[in-house]
Amino acid sequence: MLGLMLASACMAGPVAAQDASDPAAIHQSILTLDTHLDSPANLDQPGWRITDRHDVLADTTQVDLPRMIEGGLDGGFWVIYTDQGPNDARGYAVALAHALKRLHQIHDFVAANPQSFAIATKSSDAARIAAAGQRVIYLSMENSYPLGNDIANLDAFYQLGLRMAGPVHNGTNQLADSTNGEALHGGLSDLGKAWVREANRLGIIIDASHAADSTFDQLLELSKAPIILSHSGPKALHDHPRNLDDARLKALAAKGGVIQVNSLFLSPDKPRPTVDALRPQIETADSLPPEERTALMKQWAEANAAEPRSDTDFDRYMQAIFYCIDLVGVDHVGIGADWDGGGGVIGLNQISQIPKITEALLKRGLSREDVEKIWSGNVLRVMAEVERVAGK
Repeated sequence: MLGLMLASACMAGPVAAQDASDPAAIHQSILTLDTHLDSPANLDQPGWRITDRHDVLADTTQVDLPRMIEGGLDGGFWVIYTDQGPNDARGYAVALAHALKRLHQIHDFVAANPQSFAIATKSSDAARIAAAGQRVIYLSMENSYPLGNDIANLDAFYQLGLRMAGPVHNGTNQLADSTNGEALHGGLSDLGKAWVREANRLGIIIDASHAADSTFDQLLELSKAPIILSHSGPKALHDHPRNLDDARLKALAAKGGVIQVNSLFLSPDKPRPTVDALRPQIETADSLPPEERTALMKQWAEANAAEPRSDTDFDRYMQAIFYCIDLVGVDHVGIGADWDGGGGVIGLNQISQIPKITEALLKRGLSREDVEKIWSGNVLRVMAEVERVAGK
């Protein structure tokens, strides 16, 4: 037995040394989580399955199990997204039905593929699930509009696995003002402030992406636990409402929070005539016969590739990440590229390509430990603190 142990120890040296200098090996060895995966929306597409391999150039989708394996993504926060509708009883009811449908779709694909996926509800779950060879499924709510005027609904979603939530999306709602919505509340409404308290009580990470600056300021002030920006960027690189200024990013870090850097809004949008011309057809694509729908989706994918949203490329995306690291420190930066929600850049447009991020971080001189903080350690630290505050 001693001889076998010595032989193993002798073998460990060269392997460890190789891992220390090989970006691909380092990427595969660390825990990688993205905090904003809009991929559950693809489950509405007829015949689309998360376990099949797809291609962004064929149907525009960016994440599936085969490409996660190829890209070494261990998982992340899978989004229950609800579009903003009217702030009235009917609007809330329709939104709630939609959000519950999406939540159950996520649970269903996990239950159907237990060897490949597992629901995570605690900060300690991610490493265990990844070690078992499964992909990590944390549940996130983008836009808490479906909760209506009953904050008790947040508890119901928590019981079904929800662990991150943002108050708003594109449009002011009953809880808070949005970056591109009307300034109705001056930040959070009274109901929104109650939402913050309930999120803290339950142990739900508060996500300030899409929140107006006034809302962000109040979320940061009122929350008893650190908050995050699950998919936002630095305003210094591009002055866009969805990005935050240096002072707010520093304030976020000072209270233990993290900016998960988005791949969107890092340079001005460009005209997209072909894409815009196809939009009306895409809105009714699900009603087409399968062959016609497949052909239309391919045409749509090709148009999106030919007319990218902006000139943002991989180097520009890394520039945004490096800027945030230099501004607030490596302990307060992560990855939230907005996959399947409009994200992706020239040179990084599907999840199989994310080892390039690790390689670029290492090339800049970050240690393996710091790279893992950016990929998962920082958000899990925030989650652990959110759990601690809830436990009090």
